[in-house]
Amino acid sequence: MALSAEELFARGRADLNAGRAAAARRKLTQVAARTEDPDLGARAAGLLAALMSRHGEPQAAEALCLEALARPGLSVKTKAMLEGKLGLFALEHGDFALAISRYDSALAGIGDDLEERPSMLINRGVALMRSGRYAAARADDEEAARYYAERGDDVPLAMAVHNGGYTALLEGDLVQALESMSEARTVMERASAVNAAIGELDRAEVLRDAGLATEAEQALERIVGVFGANRMPQARAEAELHLARSLLSHDPTRAARVASDAARRFRRLASEGWAVRADAIRIRAQLAVDVLTDPYLGRPAQAAKGMPGRAEVHETVTSLRAHGMRADSAALDFSARLRPAFDDGAPVRAPRDSPIDVRLLAHRVRVRRSLSAGRQAQARRQAARAVDELARWQSAFASLDLQSAVTMHGIPLMAAAIASAVGSGRPELVFEWAERARHFMLRTRPVRPTQDADASADLAELRALRSEAGSADWLASPRAAELYQRLRQRQWSGTAAGGSEDQVAMGELQAALDDETAVLSYVWSAERVACVVVTARDARLVSIRDWPGMRALHSGLRADLDMAASIVAGPMASVVHATLESRLVGISRELVDPVLADVDAKRIVITAPAVLNGMTWSMLPALRDRVVTVAASATQWLRHRDEVYDNHLPGFALGPLVARGHEELQRAAAAWDAPTLLADTGATVDAVTRLASEVDVLHVAAHGRHAAENPLFSGLELTDGVLFGYDIDRVAAVPPVVVLSACEVGRSSVRWGEEAIGMTRVWLHAGTACVIAAPVVVADEVACELLGEMHVGLAAGEAPAVALAGAARRTGIVAPFQAHGAGF
Repeated sequence: MALSAEELFARGRADLNAGRAAAARRKLTQVAARTEDPDLGARAAGLLAALMSRHGEPQAAEALCLEALARPGLSVKTKAMLEGKLGLFALEHGDFALAISRYDSALAGIGDDLEERPSMLINRGVALMRSGRYAAARADDEEAARYYAERGDDVPLAMAVHNGGYTALLEGDLVQALESMSEARTVMERASAVNAAIGELDRAEVLRDAGLATEAEQALERIVGVFGANRMPQARAEAELHLARSLLSHDPTRAARVASDAARRFRRLASEGWAVRADAIRIRAQLAVDVLTDPYLGRPAQAAKGMPGRAEVHETVTSLRAHGMRADSAALDFSARLRPAFDDGAPVRAPRDSPIDVRLLAHRVRVRRSLSAGRQAQARRQAARAVDELARWQSAFASLDLQSAVTMHGIPLMAAAIASAVGSGRPELVFEWAERARHFMLRTRPVRPTQDADASADLAELRALRSEAGSADWLASPRAAELYQRLRQRQWSGTAAGGSEDQVAMGELQAALDDETAVLSYVWSAERVACVVVTARDARLVSIRDWPGMRALHSGLRADLDMAASIVAGPMASVVHATLESRLVGISRELVDPVLADVDAKRIVITAPAVLNGMTWSMLPALRDRVVTVAASATQWLRHRDEVYDNHLPGFALGPLVARGHEELQRAAAAWDAPTLLADTGATVDAVTRLASEVDVLHVAAHGRHAAENPLFSGLELTDGVLFGYDIDRVAAVPPVVVLSACEVGRSSVRWGEEAIGMTRVWLHAGTACVIAAPVVVADEVACELLGEMHVGLAAGEAPAVALAGAARRTGIVAPFQAHGAGF
């Protein structure tokens, strides 16, 4: 029995909402042949036009809609529905003012029609948010959500919630954006691959703004594929635009290429507003030849081909403004002015509602102008104001993951200020900016998350999946990826900010030092390393003369250390250890010897940039007879140095298959009166996390691995699986001292220069004062003897770094274990 026109219309609309394009087109096309009702025929034409526009026929879609609107006998509501579709086309073309005008008319005519009004509100909300009218956009999303909630329509309700998250993103609230998008994500994914991709597209923007560029780009590349496979050229081009914008931060060559492709695709669809946005990204990429060099790791970005002329820049800026895209026009204008040849000297004013990256671009132009004029002090003051503004924005993000990632936005400004400070030759200025860069992600104190049964269940399932996979790519499975994202989201939103700590000034630091203590603050600037040596009496700036030679020595250190740990006996052992010792001597000679000349201090605090990540400082000959702690910043060391001395309650845990593990724990525990030991089947993840909240010193001997791409999934192998970095959130009160007798867990992954995160940093971020760990493989007998002896000092009340140095002296063992944080 043939379906009636009304039934075809209802089913066609349902297919359209569910992303079933072919089925929707077929049913909606048949409606006109089966009805003489002008309203029903016009409504079907409007839906068919929306589908055609989505799938690359914008001109035909608009013509069909206008033809339907001109038909006689239409009701007010049908005309309003068609006005809404014309508003949608204006939105897709990037003409947001016209879209808002169309939707204003449509909403006035549609009244309280529950089928049409909510979707019109959502689309007007998009146009409003794109125009910077965030409060009005939020009001539309909330009204639409109420309609959908009353009707029980889960998918469009999820879209309304998701759009509210996007508005939060544009307002700079990344945590709220992620919360809203995550809330909507499951429903949208369940509806269709297209809906899932639409949601993921906006979420990728959040990841990009959070500094998680690699993850954003991986998601965007998948999204481009989904939209391409479903023949949705407008959506595909939008995804390409956002991919190009993310690539700007580190790969301008590819950014220019992807933006050019997106612009061509938009113009084929008559989406001129969107095309101009893509043009702007391509021009910014072409301008970014020397601006995007990584100032910490020293990897220059490959220049994009072609250099735009001033006329092209001016025309594109003007066009963006004409389309109401104030933030985009300001971003292009400021990016051009970073080059003196494009700067006309006009005042630099970012629009009031600009996102943080645009405001920072304005600051960068001011800094560049001051440096060009030789006003170094003014440039540093301007950079300080910019970094302080970024810090205020970042202060809402207390999770380690987000705090470390958003540092991306401040790197060019910090690099310029550090270079200026180093050029001044004044140690107090270099120290100030070294601390500003290092303390940036540490200044916001986290509030420990509340215990979450759902998070515990997700972690348990992830442990099982990792055990079953037995490979490094275990997170590639869809279920593992889903759980991973859920855990991340919980930590992002569940870790509240508990205030901030001001960075220490050099004078305050000096007043706190005694004659036995010195602080070595290394900095990297413009292919050179320097060190500020701070003692109670004075401070001086020392340049490392042969940085290329030093870099070569450092690059082979890890391989030599791993080899030395694996070959401890036999004919090759002496050769391997001689090679390692030669490298350590060379590093010490270049990096430490000139710094410590005339310094008698026996206790050394070291802070270092990312180019020195993984350095085994305590093994260097110049430091072997001294007590060394490696701190994230001098501020963190000074604020927390008194927290590590109260060692009364020790706890030990032993993971499976650790050679000499039982002996290590027996040796260590023998130094204490009443230690708690977990071993064999008792050393479960839950048992160890409970133990951690009950002791002052936690010692875990287990196999460990550092997950370079996902540092918070670095972990320790226990009886029932891996204790991840995320598990530390489950420890009610972390112990002051943590000893990690596990290979590699002292390693860290570098994010955007200064920010190195891994298992050690996770414990420190959670509130532990000192972590003893190694960044490389360590021979079992070394860990057993050295750490066992270290507990003699800990039990006697020595600070961790002091106890470790004493154990090394008594045993004669030179090992990569070192104290991190406030080791004394």
